[in-house]
Amino acid sequence: MIGCGGLWSVLMKRSGTRELSDFYPIRPECQADVPTTRFKPRYGKTLSERRWQASFDEDGRLDIAKVLRRIQRGGVHPSIKGVVMEFLLGCYDPNSTFDERNELKQRRRGQYDMWKAECQKIVPVLGSGKFVTTPLLNEDGQPTDPSLVTVRNPDKKVVQWLQLLHQIGLDVVRTDRSLVFYEDEGNQAKLWDVLSIYAWLDNDIGYVQGMNDICSPLVILIENEADCYWCFDRAMRRMRENFRCTASSMGVQSQLGTLSQIIKTVDPKLHHHLGRGFRWRRVSLCISHADGSFPKRIFFCRHFVSLGDCFQLMWGMEYNPNIFTRYEDPERAKTKGVTPAANDKVLKQYGKFERKYLKAGHTEENSALAVFLVASVLETKNKRILTEAKGVDDVVKILGDITSSLDAKKACDEALKLQKRYLLKTTKKA
Repeated sequence: MIGCGGLWSVLMKRSGTRELSDFYPIRPECQADVPTTRFKPRYGKTLSERRWQASFDEDGRLDIAKVLRRIQRGGVHPSIKGVVMEFLLGCYDPNSTFDERNELKQRRRGQYDMWKAECQKIVPVLGSGKFVTTPLLNEDGQPTDPSLVTVRNPDKKVVQWLQLLHQIGLDVVRTDRSLVFYEDEGNQAKLWDVLSIYAWLDNDIGYVQGMNDICSPLVILIENEADCYWCFDRAMRRMRENFRCTASSMGVQSQLGTLSQIIKTVDPKLHHHLGRGFRWRRVSLCISHADGSFPKRIFFCRHFVSLGDCFQLMWGMEYNPNIFTRYEDPERAKTKGVTPAANDKVLKQYGKFERKYLKAGHTEENSALAVFLVASVLETKNKRILTEAKGVDDVVKILGDITSSLDAKKACDEALKLQKRYLLKTTKKA
């Protein structure tokens, strides 16, 4: 017979292992085509809603070190992924109170509403629950449909933005099509609205294909559109330069250089083989894809669950407690850095990946965990690549055989092991 304590334990275990399809239902006709996620919420290891709530003190300050340990061990339970994302991406300072965060949230929502109203004056369909998939301007730069664009003879900024909107719409239609969530046109429109407003505000890069895949998990997980936008803004601050492409260079070029250096350090033979026969740049492009979305390409999968788990784990492992200040007050952030000599209590507030770099005294700006993920995928199949790969297509085929079934947590753990090997070798050389 089970006592009260035992019964509670059983119930918690059952609720903790609910199928992910309960949270993110898949369209019946897509069931066979969607790869099964390896993530299973595990009682006692996953960051559950109960443990999340217990991580705040009475004023609302978050014990981020405790949260990061839990994420590293078992990921985040689907029911709280959205609110956890807001902290991991630097939307809020863990040391802030409930009242301080609420005040900031309301101020940001008001700012977003103002930007959205500004855009609606030009394109009224924004915020209507609908979106466009056809060009809004003709070859002469004039509106194709006066009911869709209210501005006549738009200036350069407006023209550039209007030219992006239908491409955003086409990408929205292709995003996570297997999920029941996107059967609702209103949810698709929410994704379109967030991406369109971001493109309006980012005059330099605007919108590039691949941003939709980064934004989609946030749209699904965060109900309020304005809150979703601010999370996406923070995510793009990390990844924005990866989307910058010109006639002479591509956005991920610096990360591809780091990838080449990592492989050269930990596996010189593989690096020589790839560099001699196929040229590193071509191999790296095939793996990472020019849109800069490393994780999407690693898993060769547009399925939300896999990509969402990957992002969550990566952002937790890369977490820096100064990230909020860096975004809100860049000048002050320069004085809040941490040295390798910092005590363990301070270092525990950093994600595991970031912490290892700090301890080793490294300061590489392009050493994102995503680069080590790509390197670990290459390392996993180094023997086959060395013996079977005669060209770039062979490399892509070999990697494709394993990446569709990768476990996000296991892949991140392997990347951390590779980082350790890399740091040991580079530290010895120094």
